[in-house]
Amino acid sequence: MAQNSFTRGLDVLIAIARNGQVTVAEVADELGLATSTAYRYVRSLRDYGLIEESQGVYVPGWRLMEISGEHLTHTRLAEISGEYLRTLTYQTGETAVLAVRAGSHAICLRQSVSSAPDHYAFRINELLPLYAGAGQRLLLAYAPRPIVEVALANLVAYSSATIRAADLPAVLAQVRRDQFAVSRGEFKEGAIAVAVPVFSNGEVTASLTIAGPSERCDNPDWVRRATRLLRAAAADMSAALEK
Repeated sequence: MAQNSFTRGLDVLIAIARNGQVTVAEVADELGLATSTAYRYVRSLRDYGLIEESQGVYVPGWRLMEISGEHLTHTRLAEISGEYLRTLTYQTGETAVLAVRAGSHAICLRQSVSSAPDHYAFRINELLPLYAGAGQRLLLAYAPRPIVEVALANLVAYSSATIRAADLPAVLAQVRRDQFAVSRGEFKEGAIAVAVPVFSNGEVTASLTIAGPSERCDNPDWVRRATRLLRAAAADMSAALEK
């Protein structure tokens, strides 16, 4: 009985991970379970952070993505990114970061860290909020609506510059129009970052970011140059992913 219950729980988790966003009724229908039974498993998975819920829709959660983060580093995206990240750091002198969305969080997949003593950097596989920071917010702008709802419901101010929940929808719409994002101290005080999307098969698969201290980088010329370099690198990465 215990084995059967465990297997059912795995089936529910796999169904949610495979579909990306799903209701309890849809899980129950797919697996041939009573809705009350499916809900019991969903509730347990949610309590463990393996899935997240927004207005009755369930998506893969941060803990599931954290567990699988080590495997993400072996994807084609991670394999091809090193050269581009190192080139961006060489061109700008600042840290270059490749991030992907994992449920309602972002994950730092790869980075090339600046040699400057006052640089900014993340940890590989570090979970990051989708709403704070240029690269993270760019991923949120292209995320499904349930993911945006989860981010809005869990928004925490990391600094006085963190975007408010009431302003976030308009900001995300602007990011989609411009296809780039700029942040100033939203996640880390004193940091400025510029990010652009990396596309694969017509979908945004990652964000590419350059980040540095505001004392060195917060001027229009630096932002324009960083955006131009990022767009060129992202276009080359997208082309490489299509091969």
